[in-house]
Amino acid sequence: MTKKQLAYEVIERLKTEYPDAGCTLDYDDAWKLLVSVRLAAQCTDARVNVIVPQLFDKYPSIEALADADIYDIEKIVRPCGLSKSKARDISGCMRMLHTVYNNKVPDTLEELLKLPGVGRKTANVVMLEAFNKPQGIAIDTHAKRLSNRIGLSAESDPKKIEQDLVRQIPREYFKDVNHLFMWHGRNTCTARSPICEKCTIRKYCKTYNS
Repeated sequence: MTKKQLAYEVIERLKTEYPDAGCTLDYDDAWKLLVSVRLAAQCTDARVNVIVPQLFDKYPSIEALADADIYDIEKIVRPCGLSKSKARDISGCMRMLHTVYNNKVPDTLEELLKLPGVGRKTANVVMLEAFNKPQGIAIDTHAKRLSNRIGLSAESDPKKIEQDLVRQIPREYFKDVNHLFMWHGRNTCTARSPICEKCTIRKYCKTYNS
């Protein structure tokens, strides 16, 4: 079986297992998704969804958040952890959107990557979720773990893992992969205690079959 065939089999099995898999961050605008994805680093999406309404109620626009006191942002987002760096990045990102992009989120990967605190993972999520423009695959801890265990990539660097997956997976599946790997990583193929006996793709798992 080639890696392209393996990727197809894994995706199809996970689609059957998680037919409702989708983005678990609540948002209604691209700039809000940018903020939420930054806050979700080393924090659960569920906690982010509880915290961001307080932030967006107080600062309901890019301009308002760009003008916000960074220490107030930090205070609001503290329950998400790493509040100093996250508040700094959010403030810098909103200021750049306000001053450079006329209060609009750019819809290209290249421009998104110029924003403070925005790496490839965040940029890919925004491109896929907010703009439905699949240019790459967001590699989070779940995508990295599954790719390594299944054998779709032997790399540890997220950018190299993304390059491997992009070569093996058709563009129309990019969005599915982001959701399916995250859901399976959270629910079954966890980092410390994977539930292998209920895993729908265990026959393809190099770790399980080693």
